[in-house]
Amino acid sequence: MKHHHEALTPPMGWNSWDCYGATVTEEEVKGNADYMAEHLKDYGWEYIVVDIQWSEPGAVSSAYRPFVPLEMDAYSRLIPAVNRFPSARNGKGFQSLASYVHQLGLKFGIHIMRGIPRQAVHQNTKILGTDVRARDIAKPNSICPWNTDMYGVDHTKDGARQYYDSLFQLYAEWGVDFVKVDDIADSKLYGIHVEEIKMIRRAIDNCGRPMVLSLSPGPAPLEYASLLEENANMWRMTDDFWDLWPLLYDMFDRCYKWSKNVGPGYWPDADMLPLGHIGIRSVDGGASDRYTRFTKDEQLTMMTLWSIFKSPLMFGGELRDNDDWTLSLITNEEVLDVHRNGVGARQVYRDLDKVVWTSYGDDHTIYVALFNLNDQRERVTVTFEQLGIGGDKVEMRDLWEKADLGLATDIIDFELPPHGTKFIQLTNVSVQYCQRVTKLNL
Repeated sequence: MKHHHEALTPPMGWNSWDCYGATVTEEEVKGNADYMAEHLKDYGWEYIVVDIQWSEPGAVSSAYRPFVPLEMDAYSRLIPAVNRFPSARNGKGFQSLASYVHQLGLKFGIHIMRGIPRQAVHQNTKILGTDVRARDIAKPNSICPWNTDMYGVDHTKDGARQYYDSLFQLYAEWGVDFVKVDDIADSKLYGIHVEEIKMIRRAIDNCGRPMVLSLSPGPAPLEYASLLEENANMWRMTDDFWDLWPLLYDMFDRCYKWSKNVGPGYWPDADMLPLGHIGIRSVDGGASDRYTRFTKDEQLTMMTLWSIFKSPLMFGGELRDNDDWTLSLITNEEVLDVHRNGVGARQVYRDLDKVVWTSYGDDHTIYVALFNLNDQRERVTVTFEQLGIGGDKVEMRDLWEKADLGLATDIIDFELPPHGTKFIQLTNVSVQYCQRVTKLNL
């Protein structure tokens, strides 16, 4: 389980998709990296991820253009489009951009599609270190239903493993720290691609550079939880997540189902945070250039659920356009401490659209997240008995407000706005029953 030395806490970063679709440029990536280094790095944010189509010179939005030429090296490997990433000239690939990001004290990530470029197969180009060519390893009936760039790779063919090895050897030379592989966790047409996941895992382990492996899109099948835990660091529980209440409402159920499969080095992924200024050159998510359509209460609800559940946090907006409110959502040390250090997160109960989650801090601290998913104000309560705790002088603190709320006895009780949340820390508790055992076994 070598790869579980990576991502011991859930990865936190920025990804270009929600704001720039398939079209992000080197300057935009650098600008967001500069912002992260200045404003977010001290809070644990570290990954800068270039999303889909970086090898396509003519990309125009998040709408994919079928069968367009991509930039590729002599060994069937896609390389960055030089018009968008000028530092990739002369075969340098992402080397100089990765090193720019590293000099800021951050880490660099890329998105790739499962498989081998169709154009490599049609031109029958070489595979590095073998006599085999692209046509010999391609599985031309294994396609992605929403993007025409790739064919799958047939793991039974000589050269298949070497092709994936050569890809990750190249990424290691570039200095890549994080790889998001798409059309693999749930490919819509064929479900999960087990053999390609295994080839990718092996290629990363052999490339000599630690990399976080993220699998997309979702929903990844729960019955493959062990395969995902053994081979990846994070995997999507959902299809693309956007700033629409029904998708956030739906995430509560997904987090509940996956909550037993969370641990150091393996994180079910609730997908990106569509916060701040998004849709700049992305037409996905049902609207163009905008600030997030989530209300402030919905934004707090999303951040609270992602944090207590310990989903990776990947910010989707153009960071340089953040207002004070958006910045405050992603720089609250107390909330991020729960995200980083909380253990044993579970749903305490769901009663129609009232939901309560909890997780554990140190021996005498627990965290409680209360949610009102209704369209009107509601009281949401939880008893100490339901939480499995005791203690007569339990201190209550509001994590979002960073304010002490005084003592609680026996019950926690709040009136919450529509789609709203309270995120509470209880200290001086005594953990009772089997919870103590759970905690020790984690």
